Amino acid sequence: MAIIKSEFTLALNQVATERGISPDDVIESIQAAIVAAFRKEYPGEYNETLSAIISKQTGETKVMYDGKDITPPGFGRIATQTARQVIFQKIREAEKKTVITHYKSQVDSIMRGRVIRFDGYNAYIDLGKTEGILPREEQIKNEHYDVNASLIFYIKEISEDKYGHSRIILSRTDKGLIRELFKREVPEIASGTVEIKNIVREPGERAKIAVYSTQSGVDPVGACVGQKGVRVQTVTDELGGTEKIDIIQWNKDVKLFITSALSPAKVKTVELAEDKHVATVTVDETQAPLAIGKSGINVNLASRLCDYEIDIKQTEAEQKAGAETSPETQPSDETPSESPKEEGANG
Repeated sequence: MAIIKSEFTLALNQVATERGISPDDVIESIQAAIVAAFRKEYPGEYNETLSAIISKQTGETKVMYDGKDITPPGFGRIATQTARQVIFQKIREAEKKTVITHYKSQVDSIMRGRVIRFDGYNAYIDLGKTEGILPREEQIKNEHYDVNASLIFYIKEISEDKYGHSRIILSRTDKGLIRELFKREVPEIASGTVEIKNIVREPGERAKIAVYSTQSGVDPVGACVGQKGVRVQTVTDELGGTEKIDIIQWNKDVKLFITSALSPAKVKTVELAEDKHVATVTVDETQAPLAIGKSGINVNLASRLCDYEIDIKQTEAEQKAGAETSPETQPSDETPSESPKEEGANG
C-alpha cells in the first residue's frame, strides 16, 4: 500500500524545509494517525500494540501486528487521507509556532489591533498575523470594544490555556502601555535623554508619570508635554481620551518629589518619617480637595508614585484667618478705601 509516492516525499521535504517542520516528525505523526485510523475502522479486533511502518524510499505503508503485515485490502484510501490530514495539521502547527515565536519577541511592546469580537467578558483582537485576547481584567473600565474598533494594545505576555494552546494576552490597563506610548511620541525618551522613573495609573481616570534627565538643558516635563501639549494629548487620546496624565519631575529629594507629585495642589510643608515611609503633608484647606482628589485618587497615585504613605493635614487659609481677626487690633484693614485717599493727599 503506497500512500506516499517518491514525488510526494520530495514535496514533503520541500514543505518541511519551508515551514520548519521535521520530516521525521511528520512521518512519526502519520504512523500514529494510521494506527488510530485502523483501530477506528476495525475496533476490537486487535487489542495488543499495533504499529505502522512507512518506507521513506517508496512511501509504502504497512500496518503491523506481532511482526506480521495485517494491512487490509482497500485500507490505502483511508491511510492516504489520514496522511494528508496529518501533513496539513503539522503545517498549521508549524505556522502557528512561528507566529507565536514572532510575538514572543514583541512582549512588552505596543501594537495596533482591531476588535473582531466581544463575548461580554473577553475581547478578541486581530493583530494581523494572528489573534490576541484582551481579558476583562486588562480592559479599561467603561471602555467599549465594538467590532472593528481600532486601538493600541500592550502585549503583556504569551500564556497557555488548559489545553496547552498558546495565547497572546493583551492589556489596556498595564502601565507599560503608557510607557511605550510616551516612548513612541517623545524622541527624548526613545533616545534615553529623558528617563521614565515610575508610572502609576487608575486606568481610564488618571495617571502620574515621573520623568528625569541627567542632561543639562533638557526639561523632561516639557519634552513629554510637547509644544502646546501635543505629545501628552496624543497619549491621552490613545488611552480613550478620559485618562488625565500628570507629568512629574522626579527628584532625589523626597520632600520636593512628594510636593510635585501632589500637583496641582499647592503644598505648604512636608514632614517625613523615613523609617516608616510616611509623609505628613500640610496644605491650606482650600488646597485639600485638590491634594486628595476625587475619591482620594490624587493622593493615592502620589503615594504610589513616591512609595510613601501620604497623610494630608489641613490648615485654615491665610485669607480666612485674616478676615476673622478682631477689628480692634487692625482697624485700617477694615477700610481699605482709606489708603488710596491718604496716598492721594500726600501726593
